[in-house]
Amino acid sequence: MRKSAWGKARKAMPAWGGEHLLVSLLVLYVAATTLWPLARLFASAFQPGEDGTPLGLMLATLSSRSTLRALSGTLQTALLSVVVSTLIGVALAFAVSLLKLRTRAALTFLILMPLIVPSQTMALAWIELFGAQSPILKPLGLAAAPGSTNPLYSVGGIALVMGIEHMPLVFIAVRAALRALPCDLIEAARILGIPPGRIGTGIVLPIVMPSVLAGSLIAFTAAIGNFGVPALLGIPGRISVLTTLIYQRLNGFGPAAAGQVATLALVLAVMAALAIVMRNVVATRLAVPLPAGAPFVAQRSAPVIEILIWILVLILSLVPLAALTMTALLPAIGVAFGPDTISLDQFHAVLDNQTVRRAFGNSLWLALITAAISMLVAVPLAFVSSRRQNPVLRLLDIVIEAPWVVPGTVVALGMILAFLKPLPLVGISIYGTMMILVIAYLARFLPLVLRPVAAAAQSADPSLDEAARVTGAGLLRRILAIFLPGVLPAAAAGAILVVMTALNELTLSALLWSSGNETIGVMIFALQYEGNSTAAAAVAVLSTLLVLILAALATAAARRLPRGTLPWVD
Repeated sequence: MRKSAWGKARKAMPAWGGEHLLVSLLVLYVAATTLWPLARLFASAFQPGEDGTPLGLMLATLSSRSTLRALSGTLQTALLSVVVSTLIGVALAFAVSLLKLRTRAALTFLILMPLIVPSQTMALAWIELFGAQSPILKPLGLAAAPGSTNPLYSVGGIALVMGIEHMPLVFIAVRAALRALPCDLIEAARILGIPPGRIGTGIVLPIVMPSVLAGSLIAFTAAIGNFGVPALLGIPGRISVLTTLIYQRLNGFGPAAAGQVATLALVLAVMAALAIVMRNVVATRLAVPLPAGAPFVAQRSAPVIEILIWILVLILSLVPLAALTMTALLPAIGVAFGPDTISLDQFHAVLDNQTVRRAFGNSLWLALITAAISMLVAVPLAFVSSRRQNPVLRLLDIVIEAPWVVPGTVVALGMILAFLKPLPLVGISIYGTMMILVIAYLARFLPLVLRPVAAAAQSADPSLDEAARVTGAGLLRRILAIFLPGVLPAAAAGAILVVMTALNELTLSALLWSSGNETIGVMIFALQYEGNSTAAAAVAVLSTLLVLILAALATAAARRLPRGTLPWVD
């Protein structure tokens, strides 16, 4: 009996030791890519002033006029954009979820288009739509007067574009709550003769209000960290926000301004953290408990409302992209769009441009290597997290989420401070190289793979792994032969999401790129900043096509993915 027990314990020891080693390696990975850069960032913000005053640098930065102006601009644009996101997102979520629509799937995808298309591309599309030379509004006599400032170069313009871009975040949160709405509740209200409008505003809306607030807070977090829209709309309009102020300080003063911009980044991080805490409080304290029952299924068709929804969605998602494409087909800015002026010259020019081709190659390489490494990390991390619950793994999960939750500007600045000096032992600095971009991307996008893999791992049968462990299978074999096949579709979907997001990333790249290491997002921003709008439009159209192709591939594989992995697939 004792021999049998000792034999079982001895077989279990290598498994436990292997898992401890795996956890240790994962901790080292997260510490190097995430914890160390964020710790260096916060440490730099707390430096003493030039006169040795404790926190002197932070106090001087926070009290400066430029900081207060940028903080005011950030709050104004973010709060106004949240109003736009909430109003449109809630209305569309109610319509799509509570009405019987024949084109629900297509509408849902188009509603989520602003989330799929890169931020700087959407901003550029809206610039072309509202510009004095708009290929759509000018023939209708609705464009701004020639020589006048684009109306989007304003606080209201920035708020409008960011509000539309972040509207899908509210839509997703509210639609998820409406899906959980019990059918009996709605039927009981109908039996009592309550009008449909009253049911929506008096019964359904109060129930989903916590989700509305949670989605609005997520939109606020995204807005304060947005760089692409304020950079393309705010810099020309002289509207300062914290993300663009950090960019301008680093561009103007370089690493010498590290302490000042670290303080600005810390302000962004604190604002984001407060919004996330408030979201969690809303989700846990204000959530309305609902009785169990069959979910609500829409039965009331509304063809007129469906047509109106299509008009709204086309205006929000496709009309700006159409203006962008039409601009890219013009030989030069200011030329009227027509059959005799349509030309592919801009596409030929950008594809013949060595820097643009290099940017596409760099972005593809960065996106693919980030997706591959993130899969290699997410799979074993999800494995140990689903089998062992301990404080180290819970803390690791929080640290991993941090770079995705906080603004990308904060992450980029942390990378600069952490890797500006030569690395210990090797004596080599990776600042200004492709490697610092790789590390930043790995820290930022790991949660996109980890979330679907962890969700798939929770539904896996643990008895299979336990049986393999008892029979003496090693840790690596258990992960590869038993765990991996079950989570591989989710890991692949997460990897596609990483590639879609990283392909046109701008916030990290704008602060970390160097000559020879340009990315697509940087090229679009640089071309537009130089005044070459048609070339910028051509690059943006090409990059958007790549993203849409990836979205189509992910949609084709959606049947094998856990529900909710792809936000545009029911």
